[in-house]
Amino acid sequence: MLALLHTVHQWLSSLLDSSLTLPFYYLQPLSLSSVYSGKRWPRRSFFSQGTPPDYHRIASSKLTIPSDPEVSIPVGILACQRKVHRLNTISGDPLLRSLDTTVVSATIVQPPAAAAEKSKKATKKAVAAPSLPTEPLLHVQLHDTVIFPEGGGQPTDIGTLTVKADGCSWEVLQAKRHGGHAVHYVRVKGDADAALKAFAPGTEVTVALGDEGYERRYDHMSMHTSQHLLSALLETRLDVPTLSWSLTTYPSPCYVEVPRGLTAEEVLSVQNEANRLVFEGRKVHVEVEELDNSAEPTQVQKTESGRAIGKALPENYTGGVKRVVVIDGVDRNPCCGTHLPSIHNLQLFLLPHTEALSRSSTTNARLYFLAGPRLITYLTSTHNIAAQTSAIMSCGPPLLPERVSQVVEERKKVEKRVNDLEAELSEQIAKTVLADQATKVGEGLVATHVHRVDDSTNALGFLSSVASAVSSKAEKYLSSRSYLFVLSSTPSTQTQNTSSVVLVIGSDDKIVKQIGDALKVKVGIKGGGKGPRWSGKYIGVWKATKENTAIADVLNEIQS
Repeated sequence: MLALLHTVHQWLSSLLDSSLTLPFYYLQPLSLSSVYSGKRWPRRSFFSQGTPPDYHRIASSKLTIPSDPEVSIPVGILACQRKVHRLNTISGDPLLRSLDTTVVSATIVQPPAAAAEKSKKATKKAVAAPSLPTEPLLHVQLHDTVIFPEGGGQPTDIGTLTVKADGCSWEVLQAKRHGGHAVHYVRVKGDADAALKAFAPGTEVTVALGDEGYERRYDHMSMHTSQHLLSALLETRLDVPTLSWSLTTYPSPCYVEVPRGLTAEEVLSVQNEANRLVFEGRKVHVEVEELDNSAEPTQVQKTESGRAIGKALPENYTGGVKRVVVIDGVDRNPCCGTHLPSIHNLQLFLLPHTEALSRSSTTNARLYFLAGPRLITYLTSTHNIAAQTSAIMSCGPPLLPERVSQVVEERKKVEKRVNDLEAELSEQIAKTVLADQATKVGEGLVATHVHRVDDSTNALGFLSSVASAVSSKAEKYLSSRSYLFVLSSTPSTQTQNTSSVVLVIGSDDKIVKQIGDALKVKVGIKGGGKGPRWSGKYIGVWKATKENTAIADVLNEIQS
């Protein structure tokens, strides 16, 4: 609660200071005492000194960053990975948004039909890469880039490539790692040959994230760095490994999958420790060295269910470098993703429950978490929901649980009363109908149609109650005579899309089926049944002069 209050206080303070242009989640935390005293403490951006010079550390004397513009810098030491942050403007822009570089190669590629179709079917929660068109794409490889290629659990960036010679901008839909190099998937504008010519090797271009790409990247970085912190604490404090994690679509909470559920006390313990480290401002740095595949583990630890636990590199990752992300004193983890230079201002909130998975023979569970911009969005939306609900319930937010419980209990009582009244009414309707039919002379089939106008949300349920009452009392009123009743119900207000319900009951299963089939043909009712009951639905405006007359004709044919 203190961390939450602290975040809100920072936000309000930043709004009061018209000279401050930084997003409030970049600010240094204030003393908690200032929250209560109202004192406006001096503030400064964490990035006011730029990225720490030791953020990117080359741990191998053999590894160098290629300077030849005809050579593509490998994944692991791209501009978006080795020096993500710099002070671009007076307001303290925390991301390297653009870079001047050169084209190394460009090819025209026709996306496979299956791949294009797959890109349209985004998973329910995970961040989906922008859909690829069915038309040809340009695969452009640059000397260096600020557009991160999908990998390490972090989705692809999006952005633009602008050719310096003519100022023409091209949309980068995705970036992916091909072996050890980043390849930009560029939408082709116009003629494919002209596009290839525009990106001839050696062409000078500006690669940029753009505003949308910047917001997407910062969100991904915030959640990715927070996931490293969370997974490290789960393992060191609770001996609970992270089996996998999902960077979900903004603004949904992300989650880590763990081999067992966690108690509320365990969740709170991890959250408190994480935020203690956040307020300490633990630094993050990256160590890189030449990748030696022969020295990397070929097997990783697995759970009893066979689920892999480990930090091995992807099997298709060849060449390039080995990159380790370090949170000082907390975690060392191989990762090719982009990360903030500090966990400062990444207050972590864990949803106070774990979600058990429905897969058979598993105890795995998901722990959901929020940080950075997503946490602010979550707080805002949660507050708005609480405020709107409070207005509906005519009470303050603290009283909402009690008030909602009261309304639910009242609703249950009302529903029970309605059910009791409907049961009583159905008995009376059954008695009235049977008594009326009992007065008719003859020994043949008793058949009639009963129509009601009813705005109930469960009209068929009420007709079923009437049907049950008729069946239980038929022998008393009709003795051994065969009977057939058609019950129908329509709402008081009808349109072309209105649904009316029909229920047929009788003492002879064959006659019930015969009537049902006739109603399909002559009235247009769609339905079916088994044994002594048949039910159906009519879509459209039910007219007494038409539908009721048609049902009467069907019954007359049966009786004749």
